[in-house]
Amino acid sequence: MTAQASGAEQGDLMKDIQKKNTGLTNKQANHLIHEKSPYLQQHVYNPVDWYPWGKEALAKAVVEDKPIFLSIGYSTCHWCHVMAHESFEDQEIADYLNAHFICIKVDREERPGIDQIYMEATQAMTGSGGWPMSLFLFPDTKPFYAGTYFPPRAAYGHPGFMEILQGIREVWLNDRKKISLSANQITAHIRKGSDTGSAILEKTWITTGFSQIEESYEPKYGGFAQAPKFPRPVVIDFLLRYYKTTDNKNARDMALFTLEQMAAGGMYDQIGGGFHRYSVDGRWRVPHFEKMLYDQSQLVSVYLSAFQLSGNPAYKRVVTETLEYVLRDMQHPEGGFYSAEDADSINPYNPDEHTEGAYYLWTEEEIESLLDTKEASFFKMYYGVKKNGNALDDPQKEFIGRNILYQEKDLSDVADELLGEAKLKLLNKRKTRIAPHLDDKIITAWNGLMISAFAQAAMILEDDRYLLAADRAADFILNTLVVNGELKRRWRDGEPRYAAGLDDYSFLIQGLLDLYAASHDPSRLRKAIELTGIQLALFSDEKGGFYDTPESADLLARMKAAYDGAEPSGNSVAAINLLRLSALTGNKKWGLLAEKCIKSFGKILGSYPAAMPLMLSAMALQMGKARQIVIAGDTNNGDTRELLREVYSRYLPNTLVLLADGRENQAFLKEYLPFMATVQKIDGKASAYVCENFTCKMVVNTRKKLAVQLDGNSIA
Repeated sequence: MTAQASGAEQGDLMKDIQKKNTGLTNKQANHLIHEKSPYLQQHVYNPVDWYPWGKEALAKAVVEDKPIFLSIGYSTCHWCHVMAHESFEDQEIADYLNAHFICIKVDREERPGIDQIYMEATQAMTGSGGWPMSLFLFPDTKPFYAGTYFPPRAAYGHPGFMEILQGIREVWLNDRKKISLSANQITAHIRKGSDTGSAILEKTWITTGFSQIEESYEPKYGGFAQAPKFPRPVVIDFLLRYYKTTDNKNARDMALFTLEQMAAGGMYDQIGGGFHRYSVDGRWRVPHFEKMLYDQSQLVSVYLSAFQLSGNPAYKRVVTETLEYVLRDMQHPEGGFYSAEDADSINPYNPDEHTEGAYYLWTEEEIESLLDTKEASFFKMYYGVKKNGNALDDPQKEFIGRNILYQEKDLSDVADELLGEAKLKLLNKRKTRIAPHLDDKIITAWNGLMISAFAQAAMILEDDRYLLAADRAADFILNTLVVNGELKRRWRDGEPRYAAGLDDYSFLIQGLLDLYAASHDPSRLRKAIELTGIQLALFSDEKGGFYDTPESADLLARMKAAYDGAEPSGNSVAAINLLRLSALTGNKKWGLLAEKCIKSFGKILGSYPAAMPLMLSAMALQMGKARQIVIAGDTNNGDTRELLREVYSRYLPNTLVLLADGRENQAFLKEYLPFMATVQKIDGKASAYVCENFTCKMVVNTRKKLAVQLDGNSIA
């Protein structure tokens, strides 16, 4: 078997494997059988009588007067797999759950609104959170007990899942008043958490945010923690923007060094491209091997910015290898992008084992068998290959005798071609292995981020394949995830489902704006404007900003994410989108809404602004000067492309680039920006207008003269 099975074929394979592994071939499926989520499908043949979240399960809890056991996870979650195998496939535990609880499974990636509410509850009750998330609720969905992973039976002085179930059953029968009081208190906390606290904007928030990030910086290996280390691209993006507007070289150096170290480490897939989820150690050496679409997209964007800023081709290489990985392994035939690849896979050296990172690991012996002597020598030296394996951290003893490839040494340019050929041989060999499980659902928000990445790469690297990929993904989302005018969250196996949330709207709008910037196709801008209007109608909070979910009767609260984490907050992206759209359309109202959105997070920005670096970037954009570069010319002509090439070779994060093509795009822009009616080519040549608040310098029509203006303008 090679590569991934996909779609329905992979779903059938997953069910067959699970049935065989659990000995449940003759058992009936539970209530998840008709769900499309790969995560829920993994649990169809559990002996636990799982229900999906919905009216049927909630009503059953009321009628039978039973507490709800809510289990939240996702299909590529390692510890979700562990708890499923240990507890949800255990007949005794399943019988107890079925007798005394209504059991509900939720895919957090499909239903982020549910996940967000109960993550807030879990963190409030335990001080931490993660997946699998395990909660106990009243039939009205108020939580009264929470945790994450539980072992099946008591060990080392800690209660097991069975003991917890028995304790919950006891208190439900004999002390319900006490847990009801607790549930009401937690619910009040959750609902209060949606009030982010408005405040007047203070410029010091930006400098304080930078100082807080600077204090958390780890200078030896880069990153902003000790271990584990997460990439968190929003921090890198903020630092690069901060450098551009303040000339603070430490901001630049922290960002670039961190990017270099990540790309050199085992967290980066040295053979196939793309990034794993995070590093368990402080050197970026030993990854958690899961690959998420939202990481690939955001990291591509920041590596592109680093390439523009520095000109270092190493950053470009990371971008192209990551995008090639996405196109090769993460793209639906019709253009959308899949969600994730699992960390666990079949061990090619022992097919009876299914372990962390097995697909990506190599023995020295196999490397030597695939490469000639000279290639093997260079390869082992460069990638730190050791006879007994090279893992710095291996608590589960899964990497013994095997190697996680990372860049241990810098070799001369002479070795590049040799290494390239060696990498290709290993990649081809790896393709014959059984690949990790592919979560092939298509999430609107994450596709929006990936559209942005491909569109930006198309502009900066001048590769039409990337523009085509962005266009195809945008068409896929707009053609398959818009149903009767309503945007949906998830598509899989022909089914669009679940009302889109704020991040779906804001990330998709961002993607369309970046696609418009790359293609100058006014239909993309028109759609971004249309979706923004719908977003304002569905999610606006009169106090400012946006709720993360539309109004819903089956959700305990409407939340506002006040953290730019692995994914940015939908509000941070929405604020920047509104500022961009205000500049593109001249609609000052949208600029004011952006300002109101930023102010509505004043409580967090005033206390710990480093929690929302992208919102700080929105604030800097809102408080800065409006700058534009307008190119008059036809993109099919070389002189126009030369001027655009000069612009895109520079890191200009806060500058709007417009094209006056004398055709459809310029006609569309003139409807919003009367200034565009006066923009034209000079002496029959493509011409550039470098402007501030649409007051422009002298028009130039050569790349050299444009470079002089840009260098002398300190334009950002």
